[in-house]
Amino acid sequence: MTDAPTSSHLMSTKPHSVEPATLPHHPVKRVRRWRLRIRRWWLVPLATVPLAVGVGLRQLSQPVDAIANAPPLPVETVALTPVEDYTVDRQYTGEIVAKRSSALGFEQGGTVVAVLVQEGDRVEAGQPLARLDTRSLEAQHQQIVAQRDQAVATLNELQNGPRQQSIAAAQAAVGDLEQQLALSQTQRDRRVDLYERGAISREELDQQTFGTGALDNRLAQAQSELDELLAGTRPEQIAAQVARVRQLEASLQTVDVDLSKAVMTAPFSGRISDRAVDEGVVVSGGQTVLQLSEGGATEARIGIPAEVADSLSIGSAQRVEVGDSQGERSAQRSFAATVTALLPELESTSRTVTVVLQLETPEDLTLGQTARLVLQDTQPTAGFWLPSTALVQGEQGLWSVYVADRSEDAAARVARQPVEIVHTEGDRVLVQGLVEPGDRVITAGTHRVVPGQVVSIPN
Repeated sequence: MTDAPTSSHLMSTKPHSVEPATLPHHPVKRVRRWRLRIRRWWLVPLATVPLAVGVGLRQLSQPVDAIANAPPLPVETVALTPVEDYTVDRQYTGEIVAKRSSALGFEQGGTVVAVLVQEGDRVEAGQPLARLDTRSLEAQHQQIVAQRDQAVATLNELQNGPRQQSIAAAQAAVGDLEQQLALSQTQRDRRVDLYERGAISREELDQQTFGTGALDNRLAQAQSELDELLAGTRPEQIAAQVARVRQLEASLQTVDVDLSKAVMTAPFSGRISDRAVDEGVVVSGGQTVLQLSEGGATEARIGIPAEVADSLSIGSAQRVEVGDSQGERSAQRSFAATVTALLPELESTSRTVTVVLQLETPEDLTLGQTARLVLQDTQPTAGFWLPSTALVQGEQGLWSVYVADRSEDAAARVARQPVEIVHTEGDRVLVQGLVEPGDRVITAGTHRVVPGQVVSIPN
């Protein structure tokens, strides 16, 4: 009972000074009083905690009640439709090239006297482009023409045979020699008779005999010439002369070819992309003078993976985009194309297969432009397509959507369902998650709704 006054004194809100005379002189009692005073002071803040919690819960319940009691908020929704797969556009890059591009030069060397085109000029097939100096070739041409004419005249003479005058002259020569031979034989016979009688010497007889033999040989030669004239020209001589004429004609054709090659012509229609030399330059055979790229036949050469190339076939229709991918979309152009070739070897650096596509272009494209082949790859993945505005970002990078669960005729309650983004395509996404076909997902204004809120879905 002696502690009661002390306890009531400690419960006072104002501290009082303690007189030393009033404190008990026993040390244990003094410690007990101080411990009791400290415990009672701690009871004051502990008593205020339940009061604060109650006030906070009351304040937190007011917005929830306000949302629940608020009129239904009209929202835009979309009904989920399941899909079993989706397509991905994969782009492969290459460049625009001419179907044919030639570095034009002269087959033989010479001095360039004229270059008839400029860079960028359009030319047609067969159009002259440049010329070489041909004066030496023209002189050689004239010389061979003269030799050919001479050989042709000789051939005509051989084919026509000897003239009648030549035959008559040969016949006269044979007749004259026959008479001379007959006279010489008569004189020889007389010389033999005189020698036998000793009237002449042996030497005189030998002279007459030798003269007769010489006349006989001359007669045989003249007769042979006459027979040759009467028989005409031998076939071998005619054949040899014909070969000579043909040889000269071939030489003439060679010079004509060289003259024609001294004029450079366009092998196909196209555009001059480079002019390497000007007039007065001495060029060697095969040296590049002009670069010609075919016009109206544009190709795209694009490298694609080998496994993708297996899905393409020769003659299949494709789409090729041409233009700078870093620029505006309007600057890019799309053209229909046809696969014309799949090169059989992998490109050494990129390890890709080169596909050649013939572009159906109404105009010439700038060579070297970037070309992109767009191929669609189908992925067998089930899910639902949603506009990207329907996504609600959650914690730790997770995503969810608001589903309007219709419970009344025109009102529905919002529920939050987690989803996983499978694929993004422009302004829409393919998702999987705790949603089902037919669920109505809020697609706009997701920042205005919360789970549990009542919303209305316009018909």
